[in-house]
Amino acid sequence: MNNSLVINTAVCLPAPDVEALIQGRAIVAISKNYIVPERKFALYPINSSINVLPVEQYYHSNFLATAKTALTQVSAETISVKAWVRCEKCEHLDNTELLSALSPLTIWTTEALQEILRQRHNIFLLYLRVYHLPELITLSIKPNSQFIYLNEPLTISEAKPVLSDSIFAQRKYQLQNRQSPRYPELEELQSAIASLTISQPAAKQLDDDIKVFLGWSSEKLIKQPDPDLAWINDIAKLGDRSIEQDEGKSNYQAGTDFEIIARRSLDFLGFKVEENYKGGAGGLDLFCSQPYPLVCECKAGKSIPDRAVEELDRIGRRHLKENYLQAVRLIIGPGKPTKNLKESAEISKISIINVMTLQKLVELKAKYPGAINLVELKQYLEPGQIDYKIGEYIDKAEREIKLRSHIIQLVKNYLENSGIKSAGVEALHGAYFGSHPPQPIKTAEMHEILIELSSPLTGYLGRIKGSDWNSDRFYFLRDLPIN
Repeated sequence: MNNSLVINTAVCLPAPDVEALIQGRAIVAISKNYIVPERKFALYPINSSINVLPVEQYYHSNFLATAKTALTQVSAETISVKAWVRCEKCEHLDNTELLSALSPLTIWTTEALQEILRQRHNIFLLYLRVYHLPELITLSIKPNSQFIYLNEPLTISEAKPVLSDSIFAQRKYQLQNRQSPRYPELEELQSAIASLTISQPAAKQLDDDIKVFLGWSSEKLIKQPDPDLAWINDIAKLGDRSIEQDEGKSNYQAGTDFEIIARRSLDFLGFKVEENYKGGAGGLDLFCSQPYPLVCECKAGKSIPDRAVEELDRIGRRHLKENYLQAVRLIIGPGKPTKNLKESAEISKISIINVMTLQKLVELKAKYPGAINLVELKQYLEPGQIDYKIGEYIDKAEREIKLRSHIIQLVKNYLENSGIKSAGVEALHGAYFGSHPPQPIKTAEMHEILIELSSPLTGYLGRIKGSDWNSDRFYFLRDLPIN
């Protein structure tokens, strides 16, 4: 619901707590007073609070840098209001509460919570749903209580929630039931890289990924082009020697440039390229030792000469001896192989691919880092010209990614539409067939994919392990966008 609303009150909270709420890192705040659920307030950061301990003891160490930064940004003259909140629940805390279980789910230390309760005897935990304001509002009010009246009514809407409905519901359930954080190590890692995000684009991307994985953010990640991968666009270009000649380079230099980028491509795909077999007169262009032996000849230019097969056989046998016949043999070039070349390649069991095919493989790897399985790819490296076979492999990989993206979206939509926090395999499998699925799958197959997507190494879904595979339950964490 995105209807406009009007509020005229702000709740005053410590600046670090406000920052944690806006970042999605926290969904609760501490209050001295009971607040009726469904009440709505602007979120007003202040530099004084109910803090009863130094900031170093009040907040967890992995939040301390953010807390200190937030405090320094609070001006004595004006305050920037960035968000508004709706109170979802007001939970009374007293000395019977097991604060050591509550603390890890918040930004506050157990020591801080204990000291607050010791001095105040009871406090309230506010569960807050946070929404961004369409634009910043600057106020010069100096609060003297937990609540202040705004000079002018503020028009708000629910168009920009910090967390989606499903993620907020999961976080709320976890907190209400005092379930331990699932990935404390990742929280430490996020804290460690936070200071690098301004100057390091790679760190910023990792930071964003971790936040989505932890449930601190539900925004779809829009990957920006990585300048470090711009070389991929030159693979096919450098294979065409005629372009190099236009730039005034010699045929030898053109071939060397192509060999270098082919070496980089194979390394990027995951092959272990051995430096001891570098090209040159009488040398192998490329030799990869892992995950299986692969011998590669690079041929820049408009055509691949008929002698390329004989050259690879002769040089390969000289360097690898009897191991040559156990290696996968590959010729890469932009030209169209002649009939004689294709026949020779099939006899010698040598594969030939166009340089653009190599580029497409590398592009797929860059787009989806886990998409290329080199052991599986080996099955497609048949003798002869095999661009169509590699095309089949790329199509298969893209279908598998599309299927996984569809299942992730299915889990997300199913939970949001049904209003539940997690779902079992049978229910999701039933919903799958009404979701215009890209392909039919069995229940056991869906479970295998759900397990894969809920692995800590992927983190698209979360999993609540059951007594057997059929009682496992899954919930949404982040999208897998298909461009």
